[in-house]
Amino acid sequence: MNWNLIPQFFVSGITNGSIYALIALGFCLIQNATGIVNFAQGDFVMLGAMIAISLHQVAHVPLPLALMIGILGTALVGIALQQGPVRHSRNRDILTLVMITIGASISFRGAAMLVWGKSSRILPPIGGDAPLFFLEAAIMPQTLWILAVSLMVLGLLYVFFHRTLLGKAMRAAADNPFGAALIGISVRRLVALAFALSGALGALAGILITPITSMSYEGGLMLGLKGFAGAILGGYGSTVGAVAGGLLLGILESFGAGFISSSYKDAIAFIVLLGILFLRPAGLFGSVRVRRL
Repeated sequence: MNWNLIPQFFVSGITNGSIYALIALGFCLIQNATGIVNFAQGDFVMLGAMIAISLHQVAHVPLPLALMIGILGTALVGIALQQGPVRHSRNRDILTLVMITIGASISFRGAAMLVWGKSSRILPPIGGDAPLFFLEAAIMPQTLWILAVSLMVLGLLYVFFHRTLLGKAMRAAADNPFGAALIGISVRRLVALAFALSGALGALAGILITPITSMSYEGGLMLGLKGFAGAILGGYGSTVGAVAGGLLLGILESFGAGFISSSYKDAIAFIVLLGILFLRPAGLFGSVRVRRL
């Protein structure tokens, strides 16, 4: 066992964990706004990356503009999902709404296969391919971009939810929709905004990770499931838990692949998910509800 590889495993884990944290935040936004699990979140990851790839490589749109359009386009897809099948469902049962998101996920992947085919595609890395070395770990410039952008997004989300009137209204609507409606808050519009932010976060995650791992029509499925596992690990519905759970999952996955076998890399996320559901169903930062009989 080569202990000199530990810094490299840690860098790899933080890189993947930052992506999982962004995806987990998307899950939490919709959970807090509607109480449902959006299983199309992973497809937002795929759509953002594939739209940006097409614009840059086919339409020759400058890369920064292609990335912005990919994020905004996916945010619009999130709004369309909420304003269409989710909002107009006759049965408002939670299970029915979750099944709608599963159906939307299947539809997105099918449409993506028809549009982009089955082959994997890749975005050019930001900052080039020359690695930087720190504590015997090779750090790609794309990794630094992932960490910097993830930290910036987390900071902006904190400011938005705690320092702006719109963000506070979203928190109020998530906590008590009926009470928020009584004081004049448009809960319907805020739910649409939550889906838009969720789509934008998923697209951003896909755009950041694609230069490292590539992307295909089904590439968002596994990333979405790992983001969901990170959200559960941290405490589903908790934004702090989503970040912590995503990072922790990425680190555990990286060290497990390095010390055990890379063949079990994808399985580690679901083993962790099962373990946390058995030992602490509320997650690391989730509140435990006590029922008095």
